[in-house]
Amino acid sequence: MIDQTPAAPTDIDTFFACDLRVATVLACEPNARARKPAYQLTLDFGALGIKTSSAQITERYTPADLIGKQVIAVINFPPRKVAAVVSECLVLAVDSPTGLVTLSVDQVVENGLRVY
Repeated sequence: MIDQTPAAPTDIDTFFACDLRVATVLACEPNARARKPAYQLTLDFGALGIKTSSAQITERYTPADLIGKQVIAVINFPPRKVAAVVSECLVLAVDSPTGLVTLSVDQVVENGLRVY
């Protein structure tokens, strides 16, 4: 079910407290121990390093679809263990009727660039 309820009002400082960055997916494999179907992603954030994430984006994407794709992720949340994977960032996506759609850039840019 798609949630159409707007979030509570906030301010611009709260938004900018989230560090959103561009990364390229280097590797993708099923996170076999996750309760809900998910992939373990290895993401290249350029000068910010390589990070892992567990993402529930299996309905619309195969691993081959994701490798080489640039995505947007939040990198300043604390790491969180998801099944056997330490998720170091949160890949952003839109909930559509056919599954989650990752947020991405429409042109290739340098990994690690900040989203404003």
